Amino acid sequence: MRTFGKIVVIGAGVLALAACGEKQNTAGSVQSSSGAAPASAASSAPAAPKGKECTAEDVKTTGKFGEAPAITIPDDCDPPKKLITKDLEPGTGEGAKAGAKLKMNYSLVTWSNKQKLDSSFDRGEPFELTLGAGDVIKGWDQGLEGIKQGARRLLIIPPDLGYGQGGNGIEPNETLVFVTDAVSVPTDKG
Repeated sequence: MRTFGKIVVIGAGVLALAACGEKQNTAGSVQSSSGAAPASAASSAPAAPKGKECTAEDVKTTGKFGEAPAITIPDDCDPPKKLITKDLEPGTGEGAKAGAKLKMNYSLVTWSNKQKLDSSFDRGEPFELTLGAGDVIKGWDQGLEGIKQGARRLLIIPPDLGYGQGGNGIEPNETLVFVTDAVSVPTDKG
């Protein structure tokens, strides 16, 4: 997973969640995890603009904290150009600050093909990162600020805060949609 974070940070930071050098996942590490569906190379032409940017409310999710979510991306709006975060379940305690060592579960769906690319839920192992340390893509470092223990948060990450020109199984200029669960948020930086 640490490698995954390096991919995000090094590879334009889709999630900027560098894994421990073992498995590379799309939560921010260098490579996508095994079992992840590769992005389709057949979709070379960009979709025609719909004329309205999607919001967090347009993206549908199912499941509660601790359950693998289903993520449905709409067909009637364009991907947002700025980072969008929305707490689906609020959590408790202090919000995470830079330097906090977080354990997160996540599921990732890519906007262009609306397919799940990666999921720590499927592996049964949370992803570990140090918030704000560049372990993961910028969208994770920014989007997880303030998350509380037990929170479920939706992150819609534009390409400039994700993998940019692509890499780690991510197509160029891809918008990433994550549902994340804060498994562990320490009250201090340790």
